[in-house]
Amino acid sequence: MINNLSLKILQSRRDYNTWVATETLEDYALRFAPKSFRKWSAWLVANTATGGLSFLALEAIGGSLAINYGFANSFWAIIAVGVIIFLTGLPIAYYAAKYSVDMDLLTRGAGFGYIGSTITSLIYASFTFIFFALEAVVMAQALELYFHLPLAIGYVLCSLVIIPLVFFGVTLINQLHLWTQPLWFTLLILPYVCILYKEPDALENWMHFAGQSSSGAAFDPLLFGTAATVSFSLIVQIGEQVDYLRFLPDKQENDRGQWWLAVVLAGPGWIFLGCAKQLGGAFLASLAIEHGVSLAKANQPTQMYLVGFEYVSSKPEVVLAVTIFFVILSQVKINVTNAYAGSLAWSNFFSRLTHSHPGRVVWLVFNVAIALLLMELGVFSTLEAVLGLYSNVAIAWVGALVADLVINKPLGLSPSYIEFKRAYLYNFNPVGCGSVLIASLVSMAAFVGIFGPVPKAFASFIALGLALVLAPAIAVLTKGKYYLAREDPYSNCTYTINCCICEQAYEPQDMAFCPVYDDSICSLCCSLDTRCHDGCKTCPTRDQNLDPVSPIVRRFLQDKLSPHLGGRLLSYLAVSLALSALVGAILGFIYYQQVISEPDISALTAQRLTETLIEVSAVFFVLIGIGSWWLVLTQESRQLSQEELDKQNLQLQQEVEERQLAEVQLQEKAQQLEQTLYNLQQAEAQLIQTEKMAALGGLVAGIAHEVNTPIGIGVTAASLLVEKTTAFSECFQSGTMKRSELKKFLDIAQQSSQMTLANLNRAAQLIQSFKQVAVDQSSELKRVFNLKAYLEEVLLQLSPVLQTTPHIITVQGDAHLMLNSYPGAFSQIVTNLVMNSLIHAYPPDQLGHLTVTLKHIEAHVVFEYADDGQGIPPENLGKIFEPFFTTKRGQGGSGLGLHIVYNLVTQKLGGTIRCESQPSIGTRFCIRLPTS
Repeated sequence: MINNLSLKILQSRRDYNTWVATETLEDYALRFAPKSFRKWSAWLVANTATGGLSFLALEAIGGSLAINYGFANSFWAIIAVGVIIFLTGLPIAYYAAKYSVDMDLLTRGAGFGYIGSTITSLIYASFTFIFFALEAVVMAQALELYFHLPLAIGYVLCSLVIIPLVFFGVTLINQLHLWTQPLWFTLLILPYVCILYKEPDALENWMHFAGQSSSGAAFDPLLFGTAATVSFSLIVQIGEQVDYLRFLPDKQENDRGQWWLAVVLAGPGWIFLGCAKQLGGAFLASLAIEHGVSLAKANQPTQMYLVGFEYVSSKPEVVLAVTIFFVILSQVKINVTNAYAGSLAWSNFFSRLTHSHPGRVVWLVFNVAIALLLMELGVFSTLEAVLGLYSNVAIAWVGALVADLVINKPLGLSPSYIEFKRAYLYNFNPVGCGSVLIASLVSMAAFVGIFGPVPKAFASFIALGLALVLAPAIAVLTKGKYYLAREDPYSNCTYTINCCICEQAYEPQDMAFCPVYDDSICSLCCSLDTRCHDGCKTCPTRDQNLDPVSPIVRRFLQDKLSPHLGGRLLSYLAVSLALSALVGAILGFIYYQQVISEPDISALTAQRLTETLIEVSAVFFVLIGIGSWWLVLTQESRQLSQEELDKQNLQLQQEVEERQLAEVQLQEKAQQLEQTLYNLQQAEAQLIQTEKMAALGGLVAGIAHEVNTPIGIGVTAASLLVEKTTAFSECFQSGTMKRSELKKFLDIAQQSSQMTLANLNRAAQLIQSFKQVAVDQSSELKRVFNLKAYLEEVLLQLSPVLQTTPHIITVQGDAHLMLNSYPGAFSQIVTNLVMNSLIHAYPPDQLGHLTVTLKHIEAHVVFEYADDGQGIPPENLGKIFEPFFTTKRGQGGSGLGLHIVYNLVTQKLGGTIRCESQPSIGTRFCIRLPTS
């Protein structure tokens, strides 16, 4: 396989079709909702979210519970489940509104991983098409009642009419709920008001309603648990609420109360009306039975509201018309939400598995088609069984999700924020996937009665409890390391970023950095990319998936048969088992419908149907086995072809770029070299000038110090002579002078004059020497000079510095050696070498010997400078002539002294210089120069 991080993929622009590119149709189906799209008010978003609560399946569920389990059990089951749904829905709604993500994106970042959340997308999609089917059946029953339209045709009509209403997404749904909500709410409460007004005893009769319950109207814990399991199927409704809540504006300081009110009412607050509608359905079902409706039809919302609207009007035709209108309005309002949520769920599901996205509208039609199939199979007649089985999986999912949000995140077991992008997530996170799998299997086993009647009745509570416990436990065991594959470099970014693939600008929350493309990429392009193979993450490869297999089996599969056989077998098992489970579930549902749920069917017919289904399933399983292997090989072949194509594209791209840039690079290199050479020449001239000025500064200090001594002595002698002359004059004028005093004065005068003259001559010599050195340092002129004498004059100007140290400096060599060269360069060389020794060679107060040796060998002068200091470490010896290299930065060293020495010797004087040094012994510089 190609190393994706070492070989970059050629970028090719992706153009989405109109359905995907137009966000008023797409509604950011696979993205977080950007701030620029969230223009609606909090009230309008909340109104749209609550508009979907018109679904009459709530009344159907409440009616079924009352008929099967009696008043007490159904009442407390609805209340208890309602409290749990509110508590679990609150954190989900908060995080979805805060991070502007739908249910799938929220699940990705809350413990399930990028691919792991496809399981929950399937659960959520199942919820949408199951309830779409239930609601459409109710609407079809209303059409049959009023227009005598066959149910099969009614199912098709009730499905197709929803598609154009959902085509334009939340933009049209907003307007639909805004205009219909007042009328719908009025028609909803009107029957109850009239019933309670005209028949006050109806409530008391309902409280004593027993239905088909074995406990009558009394409370039975087992029946309560069974009823709660059915009602628990509504827990996933929070997903549809979240699909609208993600468009809520950001919370501001001045509208915190309004924002929270919208989150609560449009989020978990749906259950307030949901519980009321379930209880209302139970109430109307009991009332319908009192009015002669059969138990089999009393749970149908159409029959319920026919009885309810009879209390509103005494005209049958008006009652029928209003009932049918109310039912159709309610079902249209809810099914646009079901279809919309299903299109989002299927988009997320298939985009990750197939890396393609034809558009949310395509999956809208797909979701409606599945619901239509369920309607034709008679899903409404098995309402309780379908919802009871489904609720176990749904509760496990929501329980694991809530556990991560309210336990793992506050405790630091998972990231505090929601990360949903493929680029930063592992494919599977055992925290969510593992807890849902275990909780679902255990609760479903309990639901079918494996653990006895009590666990069967409370299977849904088992699923919720296990998920809440397992999610934190697995997070602790795994140390939360499967949440994030890598950090997001754009986490603190505040500006929009362009995607390198679709070339559109998106907010940073929707962007990732792709090391394979070496550029920024949006979340949708990242999700749909098939060429990178998750090269940005340290995910196990296909061959590493065999790690759990024993070494013997792994060696047999890879060495004896094929290196890739293990990965192929795992892929084959995953595909074949998934398809087999799906086909098995469909055939099992048909078996339940046609055999188990039909008590009047004969044993012979049941046996024949069973044998037929077994034969059909066997044929399907064989076809699935063949097809799965073909799919695995096809996918592998496609991946290999894509990898080879990527490699060739990369090579072609590199060759084209190299040829196009070769000339430009050469020109740039030439310009860079010219500029570098000019900069070096300028820097050299500036450094030499700087050192000259520094040397002149030292010269001035030397003059001040050296000249001060002889002049001071001369001033003292002259002062003494003036004093003695004054005294001698006074003595002479007074006539008291003696011969001895005259002789004494003459001796003093002679000594003072000689001393003054000698020191003034010494000062003149010093000034002349300093003047010559200063002229040499500031001049570029070449002249003939005595090398040893000149070096002694240079060292004389350094005497103020040397006198502060205990070091001894000696100049050895031919005193008559003449040289035709640049004396100023010699002055700078000696000065820098001496200062280098003083700074680097000796610790404080250590006595040192500095030696300058001059030799004349053939046509060259050999100038050697040596000290007996601590030497230069071997690792630094090759760097001493580099500019700015120093081991005494901030302690007097600039890193320029020896660099200037090297340049003066090799360029100005045309000679060579080398350095020899041994730690603790000393350092020696050998300079070889031509004599002229």
